[in-house]
Amino acid sequence: MFNLKEIISSIADVGQKLFKKTDLKKDDLESILLLCDDLISNKGAAFGITVARDITNLYQSLSFENKLLFFKKINEKYKPSHTKVIEAIENYQKTQNDKNLYKLFVTSEGKRRELFKRMNMAPNGISTIVSLREDLLKILDENKDLVPLDDDLRELFKSWFNPGFLKLAKITWDTKAAVLEKIMKYERVHEIKNMDELKRRLGEDKRFFAYFHPALEDEPIIFVQVALTNGLGKSIQEITKPRSDGDKKYDTATFYSISNCQEGLSRVTLGNFLIKRVVFEIQEELPNIKYFGTLSPIPGFRDWFSYLEDKKIKNILGEIPLENISFLKSTDLKVGDPKIVANKEAIKKIVAHYLMNEKNQKQLPINDVCRFHLGNGAIIDDIIINANVSEVGLNRSFGVMVNYLYELKNIEKNHEEYINKKTTIISNKVKKLIQ
Repeated sequence: MFNLKEIISSIADVGQKLFKKTDLKKDDLESILLLCDDLISNKGAAFGITVARDITNLYQSLSFENKLLFFKKINEKYKPSHTKVIEAIENYQKTQNDKNLYKLFVTSEGKRRELFKRMNMAPNGISTIVSLREDLLKILDENKDLVPLDDDLRELFKSWFNPGFLKLAKITWDTKAAVLEKIMKYERVHEIKNMDELKRRLGEDKRFFAYFHPALEDEPIIFVQVALTNGLGKSIQEITKPRSDGDKKYDTATFYSISNCQEGLSRVTLGNFLIKRVVFEIQEELPNIKYFGTLSPIPGFRDWFSYLEDKKIKNILGEIPLENISFLKSTDLKVGDPKIVANKEAIKKIVAHYLMNEKNQKQLPINDVCRFHLGNGAIIDDIIINANVSEVGLNRSFGVMVNYLYELKNIEKNHEEYINKKTTIISNKVKKLIQ
């Protein structure tokens, strides 16, 4: 079977022989900018692949300071021409034909996207561009002028990493060691401490799926971990511990961890496609599984609560005394503190309010995990106390987690309600907490 990377590399080697090339020095900002000009000039396929390879290699050698300058230079140099955009608009207004509409589209894009498209011709093109965006995201908050550059990259990634181009793979103990090691490294929700723990996560009562891109060998893009349970899982410790009961009569698939592996693909939506695909795979393999849902973290809840004024807490709690949960603001709070269970109803009320009523500027829940699942058509089914009895769980949300339920017959309806009306759909159990 042919190897695409090897073919591209051989073409690049031909290009290197055909065209004069000066020796490239590490951290050479001037040279990489000149090479970008050469690449945009479009002097032929072999030449283009050679230049693209030189650019990607040079980029990886740039210092942090020169990466910032590189971003600023290409952002400004290859931005759309205001004059040409106005001209294209006027031409389309005169004719209103498809030809001039296409010219308007191309003109408004500028040359930034074209530069990245051509860089992608390099054997290591896509991996370098993903790491380039990761670098960009680190400095974006302090360099708002680079937002258009990020917008261009994100739009390109939406097409390059379209689920139609990705391969879904079931991860097992027999999967290549290189992939298993990266799975351990990339797990972002519940740390996998060693190979024994990984083996448990790949046991008979678990399912583990990952998306891969054909240009990124042995590099998972995103993966999801699923536990087969009777009813939705209520404790991450129970889900991840060794299970030897031999019970094969599971009726529920509990999704308990979804991890984006590549920081450079942040805000490129993949998780919703992965969940829907995995539901299909599990239904095909295990027709006895009737229910699908999650045991999900609430990242940021403790931080949010720590700044909550007493007056607002009193309004949320109603008749429950403020003193019942004032201990949550103590810096000395320990994992498994019995007061958490003793005051579970009060804590559940606060969590329900947070998920239901605390909104961002778009009038959507401020919690990103909540937005993700509601946007996929799930409902908030239950709030679970002591679901994650660990330091991580304590620091995120006092050990509280959420069951999001995917009712397959209602997913599309719930999704439409959320997108069009910003409706947060909840179970009767949760409704009782906010009444």
